[in-house]
Amino acid sequence: MRNPDIDAYGQARLTPEYQQFLARIRDLMATHAPDATEVISSGSPAWRGTRILAIISPSKTHLTFAFERGASFTDRHGLLEGEGKQTRHVKIRQWSPALDEALPDYIAQAVAADG
Repeated sequence: MRNPDIDAYGQARLTPEYQQFLARIRDLMATHAPDATEVISSGSPAWRGTRILAIISPSKTHLTFAFERGASFTDRHGLLEGEGKQTRHVKIRQWSPALDEALPDYIAQAVAADG
């Protein structure tokens, strides 16, 4: 179910291009993590299973889509960045077919790690 707080966040805080990225990510999350709940966490759109699965944060040059337990993922796509103990992220500067392939895999791994 779509959270109206995330609709409001997108309209108030994101550029039109980033709003499109957010819409695509929401669709992917709804498809590949259907039991996840859309929430605002630490002031940003996020998806919660047992714990936070993923969170979005904007910057001037990209939209970051971070996975809370991404360090445990198998990165077959080579898009995950970060060196912390737990979190890995994808920086989205423009949408590409590589994202359409990689993000469902990362989302599925986030759900499995939550499980």
